[in-house]
Amino acid sequence: MAKPRTIFICQNCGAKQTRPQGRCPECEAWNSFVEEIVPQKAPNSPHVLGGNAKPLLLTQVSTADFARLPILGNEFSQVLGGGLVPGSVVLIGGDPGIGKTTLLTQVASQFAHEVGPALYVSAEESAQQIKMRAERLNLNLEQFYVYSETSLNAILAQIATLRPCLVVIDSIQTVFLEELTSAAGSVSQVREGALRLLRLAKELGIPMFLVGHVTKEGSIAGPRVLEHIVDAVLYLEGDRFHQYRLLRGVKNRFGSTNEVGIFEMTQQGMQEVANPSQAFIAERHAGTPGSTVTVILEGSRPLLVEIQALTSHTGNAQPRRTVNGFDLNRLLMLVAVLSKRVGLPLFNQDIYVNVVGGLHITEPAADLAVALAIASAFRNQKLAPDLVWLGEIGLSGELRSVGQLERRLAEAARLGFGQAFTSPARKQSAWPLEVKAVRSLAEVVGQVLQAPAERKEAPKA
Repeated sequence: MAKPRTIFICQNCGAKQTRPQGRCPECEAWNSFVEEIVPQKAPNSPHVLGGNAKPLLLTQVSTADFARLPILGNEFSQVLGGGLVPGSVVLIGGDPGIGKTTLLTQVASQFAHEVGPALYVSAEESAQQIKMRAERLNLNLEQFYVYSETSLNAILAQIATLRPCLVVIDSIQTVFLEELTSAAGSVSQVREGALRLLRLAKELGIPMFLVGHVTKEGSIAGPRVLEHIVDAVLYLEGDRFHQYRLLRGVKNRFGSTNEVGIFEMTQQGMQEVANPSQAFIAERHAGTPGSTVTVILEGSRPLLVEIQALTSHTGNAQPRRTVNGFDLNRLLMLVAVLSKRVGLPLFNQDIYVNVVGGLHITEPAADLAVALAIASAFRNQKLAPDLVWLGEIGLSGELRSVGQLERRLAEAARLGFGQAFTSPARKQSAWPLEVKAVRSLAEVVGQVLQAPAERKEAPKA
């Protein structure tokens, strides 16, 4: 009888070694190798998906019964490219407590009510816990099946027997195959489990949602091959202490990855936000020093967000720079440009920048809004409440144009803003609002903010 062969697999990247390694030579992660026994089994026989015994001409392939299926509301459907494709496998990741289970419970309930039976498989919660959540959310429980199990072989057998119209696996890291000796969540378990679920989904034409845990860096835990196996990868983002959530697609074989769905976490679960721009600036105190508004693009959707800044004199040798929802390195660059090119003495100022609503801005189109918020807070002067700021700032203080300017300005005009400061790179005779073209940050600050010596003294009583 052949002796079982053991190998060592990196739990971070999936690299295989014949000997244990302290540091992975592929991803350079420390202490990530786990010993696993290679099962002795016969080679797999050829397996054909969908029962096609021979190649077909593409003109002979019928798509009459391959229409997209409706999914929870317009936001979710838009992220998936217009609906759920039969037989597709979608991986959803997000931080703990962000609302993945709540969202997928609503998806399963709505799908069971409108399309057909839905099966929710939970390896982390009992059937009673799932029912209590569904009742709290006032969901329709007809045709809504629930199955609490960790054995993937048992789960696959139940799916093949029940033949539901939708399956949710919560989560892929907590189910396991008995024939593999590694623990649940290991590289081999996650990879083999995802492959078997994918094969069954394609054979039966059942769409599946897989919940994936995330690491402390924010990426989905497990081997990178997991994201290559599935058809779509979605991330549910947001600050768990704020009510807004963004469903962002990072991979989609059946649609664009430039779409973002916006939801609000309420007592009734995840609710679509019909007008996200209005929601993000609803509580804005117009005319407050240090407050500006910019238009960012989340996917293909323009959103108006408020930028707040606060400066405070400090006696420390190293002034503090604190950001919430903005890149710290980019803030340091903008502070340097304000000091060197505009002449603001910020060397003895603590600077705090906050993006209201729990959003995280990564695009450079918000540079001008952040810089003007800092300058306004430093000089303690109000800015006009109907202004929006759009522009990327270079190291010499020049203002650069941003993409899809027309869509951004149209969204600002729709919500009542009347003026916009931006780069003069592109000119158009009929903008939806008044556009003021400026070439540099110093020019903008000189137009909208007065220097201390230029301020008029208040008349004495």
